[in-house]
Amino acid sequence: MIHRSLLHILAALGLSLAAHAQQAGPPAPVRIRAVLHDPAQPNADLFFTDKSGAVTPLPFRPQDLSEPLFILPVNGSLVLYNKAAIDPANPTASLAASVALPPDVKRAIVVVLPGAAGGRTAYRMVLIDDSEKAFPKGESRALSLIKVETAIQAGEHKLPVHPGKITAVPLVKKVDDFNMAQTNFYYKQGEAWVAFAERQLQYLEAVRRIFIIHATPGAVQPTVTTIVDTVTAAQPQ
Repeated sequence: MIHRSLLHILAALGLSLAAHAQQAGPPAPVRIRAVLHDPAQPNADLFFTDKSGAVTPLPFRPQDLSEPLFILPVNGSLVLYNKAAIDPANPTASLAASVALPPDVKRAIVVVLPGAAGGRTAYRMVLIDDSEKAFPKGESRALSLIKVETAIQAGEHKLPVHPGKITAVPLVKKVDDFNMAQTNFYYKQGEAWVAFAERQLQYLEAVRRIFIIHATPGAVQPTVTTIVDTVTAAQPQ
């Protein structure tokens, strides 16, 4: 009886371990599009691990999103390297940037930024969920890289954009006959809000935008770089 019970326990344990091993498996590749935002150094040679496991150059496009790429997560993070030849015994020596990957994110826009002064990596990454549910057609996202409070007024929407945060800007519906709407950006100076960018933009369901609010050396006020997405926004999830 004891021998038979032991066999049952081992069999159950074996099935459990096999199921766990099957569920764990290798990480699924994540579909990304990346953009480099580094006004001081607009070019960068960075690498990622593609879905075949090969370390591949990341083909950035100037002030634009890259083509869709598939990257293998490493220990739950998206990782970029500064060289193609990675030392297996010391991979962190080649680490250029990493960002934690939420478990439910399968598609992402990755904004690659200069690392903090004195930081351990040359770059850092900000991740935006690129699924249609999280980033619907026609919407925009505002990312603030400066320490002061900023805000955006896009058509009927007036929204705060906090330092280091991503603000969702809903589809603008208050437009003219050409689908144009006033879009203004403000920063807080003391108790006053000061406009630093004012423009007319066309808002369509086929277009998504990422507004990157940042400062350039020697500037007396912030500036805005706009990344326009007209390709994948209309594609199904």
